[in-house]
Formats: sequence, C-alpha cells, structure tokens
Amino acid sequence: MTSASAQATPPDLTEISLEDLMNIQVTSVSKKEQRLSQTAAAVHVITQEDIRHSGLTSIPEALRLAPGLSVARVDGNKWAITARGFNWRWANKLLVLIDGRTVYDPLFAGVLWDVQDILLEDLDRIEVIRGPGSTLWGANAVNGVINIITKHAGDTQGGMVIGGGGMEEWGFGSLRYGGKLGGRGAYRLYTRYFDQDAFVDALNRKSADFRRGFQGGFRAEWRPSGRDRVELQGDLYNGDAGERRNSVVALSPPFQREAEGDVRMSSVNAIARWGRTLSARSEMNLQVRYDRNRYDNLIVGEHVNTFDLDFQHRFAAGGRQDVVWGLGYRFIDEAFHGSFSVSFKPDRLRKDLFGAFAQDEIAVVKDRLRLTLGSKFERHEYTGLEVQPSARLLWTPHARHTAWAAASRAVRTPSDVQRGIQIPIAVFPGRGGSVSVLTLLGSPKARSENLLAYEFGYRLQPHRRLSIDVATFYNVYDHLSSTERGAPFQEESPSPPHTVIPLRFDNLMYGKTYGVEIVANWQATDRWRLTGGYSGLRMRLHHRLPEGEADAKEDEGNDPARQMHLRSSLDLPHGVEFNGAVYYMGRLANQEVPSYTRLDLRLGWRPVKALGLSVAVQNLLKDRHTEYGTRDGVIATQVERSAYGKITWGF
Repeated sequence: MTSASAQATPPDLTEISLEDLMNIQVTSVSKKEQRLSQTAAAVHVITQEDIRHSGLTSIPEALRLAPGLSVARVDGNKWAITARGFNWRWANKLLVLIDGRTVYDPLFAGVLWDVQDILLEDLDRIEVIRGPGSTLWGANAVNGVINIITKHAGDTQGGMVIGGGGMEEWGFGSLRYGGKLGGRGAYRLYTRYFDQDAFVDALNRKSADFRRGFQGGFRAEWRPSGRDRVELQGDLYNGDAGERRNSVVALSPPFQREAEGDVRMSSVNAIARWGRTLSARSEMNLQVRYDRNRYDNLIVGEHVNTFDLDFQHRFAAGGRQDVVWGLGYRFIDEAFHGSFSVSFKPDRLRKDLFGAFAQDEIAVVKDRLRLTLGSKFERHEYTGLEVQPSARLLWTPHARHTAWAAASRAVRTPSDVQRGIQIPIAVFPGRGGSVSVLTLLGSPKARSENLLAYEFGYRLQPHRRLSIDVATFYNVYDHLSSTERGAPFQEESPSPPHTVIPLRFDNLMYGKTYGVEIVANWQATDRWRLTGGYSGLRMRLHHRLPEGEADAKEDEGNDPARQMHLRSSLDLPHGVEFNGAVYYMGRLANQEVPSYTRLDLRLGWRPVKALGLSVAVQNLLKDRHTEYGTRDGVIATQVERSAYGKITWGF
C-alpha cells in the first residue's frame, strides 16, 4: 500500500530510465505479463506519465500519443479512431477493452468513444497493439487492439481532489478515495463530472456538439489466501451531448432537413474476477462481467445488455513451453428503436457467441529465439465458425537488439447494421408527383471481412539514452464491405407510394495496405526527454465489378498517408515541469480535409508533495481546424483552440 502523498506525486524523469520503459510489463499480446521489449508485435504503451505530461483530458485524445493510430475529432463529442487504415466514425477493425471489458458496439461494429470515460489519474497504462490480435481476443481485433488498464486499488490509497476549467473545457472535477479492507485487501471509490463547450462549424456558427456527464465507480481487491485473488469493480455513467445532422424526414417536401438535438447516454458495468495460483508453473483466471448500455440520438436508439464469461489457464510444459488456453461465452440482448430516418428489421436481437483459444510459446533457443503459435475458434451468429491462427517469431541476438516477425489471419464479422438496417439516403421527386428514394438496406448476404497480415519489427537501443522501435506491415484484405445498387422496386408504405432504389451491403471489395511505424525515445539530459514518431500508410483497394472501382478509390482517401509527432518533457528545478507536443496529420483526400499541424503546451508546478498545479494550451497554432469531413449525416465541426487550468490535491 502507498500513502496518499506518495501516490499523488509522480516520479521524476530521472527515476525512469529507457531500460525501465522497455521493461514495462504488458499483458495484451500474450494474456500474461511480459516485458515490452520481448513482445513479438507492434506494441506501444501510453503511461500515466505520458498522459499527465500531455495535458490531454480524455481517453480518445490521449490515443494521439500512440504511433500508427489515426485519431480524428468529428465534432465536440465524437471521434474516429483506428489503426492502419479504414478510419471513420464507426471504424470497425479495432477492438477496444477497458480492464478486459470489451466496448466494441455490435450495432454499428465500432466504438462509441463519447461514452468511454475513466478517471485519468486512476489509469495505469494504455497498451496499443497495431496489427491483428484476433488469436487471443477474437473477431474484430483486425487492425489492432487497445487495452485500457486502470491501477490496482492498493496503488490508489488515500484521497485525491481534482478540479479545473477554462476555454472549451468549461469545468471538470473529481474525487477519489482509497482505503484498506482488513489486512488482505484494498478498495477505492471515485466520482467525476465534466462539462465541455460546443465547437463551431465551417461557417463559424456555434454548433450543438457540447458534452457533459457524470461518472462514478469502485474497485475492490482481496487476497483471501496466498493462492487466491478476488477483484470486484464497477462503473456508472450518465451523460448527454448535442449534435447537428442532416437526414431524410419525409417523402413529401421538405424531404430533408438539418436538425439539432440531444444525445442521451448511460451505462452500467460490473466485473468479478477470481484468480488462483495452482503451482509455481500454473495459474487460472475466471472473469464474469455484465454491461448495460443505452444510447439515444435524434434518429435512433440502442439498448444493449451484455453478459460475458471467460476462463483462462496458463501452464508451463517442460522447460521450454508456456501454454495459455481459454474458453468464453457471450450473450447479447439488443433492442432498437428507429425513426423515419433509420429503422431496423428485426428491432430486437438476442445473440450467443462461443469461443476458445490456445497459444503455445516455445523457447527454440533459450533467451535467443522464441516461436509462438496459436489460434482462436469462435462460433458467430451470422457467419458460423471462424478460425483465426497466428505465428510469431522473436529473435534476440543481443540484449539491446530484438527482431520479430508475424503472420496472422483475422476476420471482422458483420454488424447488425449490415444485416438489417434501412436508411433513406436521398429523395428524388419526379413527374406527376412520383418519388424515388435511394435507400441503404441491410442484407443477409453480408459476410466476414478477411485479413492476412504479415509483419516485421526491430527494436534497438544503440545507446543507454536512445531507443528506436520500427514496425512494418503488409496486409491483404478480401471480402471487404461494399454497397451495391440493386434493381428498383415499388413500395406502398410509408405514403405516398414510391420507387426504392436499393443500395445493399455486400463484400465485393478487396485490396492491400502496407506501411511503416517508427518511434524513438531520447533522454537528452537527466531532466529532458524527447519522443518522436512517424507513421506511413499506403492503401490499394479494388472492386470486383468495374462500376465499383471509383468507390474503392474513394475509400483510399479516408486515411492520412503520413503522420508525425514530437513530444518534449522537461523537468525544471523547484518542481516545475514544461511539456510540449507537435502533431502533424496528412490530408484526407476523400473528405476534403486538409493536412494540419497542432501544437500543445503544458506548464506544471508542484510546490509541495501533495499539491499539483498546471495550465495547458491545445491547438496553439490556429484558432480552429478541421479533422474530419461531414459523413453519415453528422455535420462535422472544427476543433478549436483551448486552454484550461487544473489543481490536484492528495490527502
């Protein structure tokens, strides 16, 4: 257990060497603790210190710190985030977990980032895997996995009060308290509130995209015996936001209109874990979780109940093999309510998902060459059995040099939208009062998207003050989701009678992507650290029908070809910190979004051990810029310059 003042005071940069950073323990690659430097995957860890030094105030914004991730703010409360291409608001090839709880939305096959919130001071780390993680995590972990991990209750003892506000960040506040449970356990309770201002649109009009909410939760841990570990945690979230969107509202004039309104969001989750050490070479873990999520906007509402059961067993086989295997079951109960603009058939779904995985890590040459083989087996409601194998090879010729290579197969299963949605996209009045409606329709023909991924990486530390991590990839996709025009047909309802021009979901696209991601850390002095990153991406997409080739080329333009960032962390005398970050994002050709450069600065001061003061300015170079185009009905807004002050007190 740590004291309040100790846990509230961050370590100096002089206490965290580059060797310490490379030896951070990660769990998302193999479902066991292993050193970052010994992972056969493109992994980047965003630490608590990284986020504090950045001055960023939310999980989606903090993901800008990871190389290879595309982070675009749609408006004041929505984000589009993915890895290695195919970015849009409902990016569907990235699996996100919070403390092992998946937050992948089955309706749209994406992540509602405006609902994902935690107390950032309770964050331990964010493990970002670029590339497939499907062997362990299953379908939809296609281009990457983000695992957000909070601190143990024993590491957050005592009290903490946080408050602040300013431009755009109108106000935020948090209260957290942790204590002991007898001699074998610990707990923490927290609550937080935030209120964010709306942005402006391209015409400099104030939009409706504000965001405010409340969240609270707890975490408790016990060790009833030397062999057993028990954890309970849960969160409650309630928030509302605004949005402005265009949608078809009638089959008689006016056919389409722009509307503003509130988005209501709420969620409850609870997780129980039991772990047992069976022997010095074997352990097991059992996790049960329940989620209840509600999301209602201007045109659609979604209520989802999810129950998960996961079992995992790890054991050593002989002196050279480490085996982990597991079983899982998930039950999802979804209810939808639509409007004229969006409807679903059926409007209630109950789905079961069964899965199993096994992975064997083999020390071919002890401490030099390691081979990892594994596969995931899942039975999905829409596509049946999916098999997702992988092979990874790690070679460590020297303590400061590591090379790795991997080949994987991953799938992205169809979403509920692809199977049963109906959206009128545009209305075309004709002669004599006739009406034609271009309508997006779900299709039972929608199938899984497939990926064959080939990766190679190299890590080196040429000097004790310098580390470099390079990852390259070549991805081959098949059966990518597409929309195809069908034969028009007549429809009597809703009135008046009209002609439907259908666009149906299909899987007629294919293609390849390839790229490189580079991260370097340089400890320039004992008090000054620089971190830089570069990501390059090329996409070549095609359509099986000549008339669809233009659509494939448009999809190539939704991701930047280049991204770069440079961060500086400087510890000055008398508890003063000065941090800066520059981010460059290439243009999005298909969305007519130009490239932009962003500068963030933060000044912090800790006059005494338990008290921290800071001010931060974001987007300093321009008063506003666009990061995402208007798509899917939502009218994108411009990210504005912001500044805020913050105070943290531990007791």
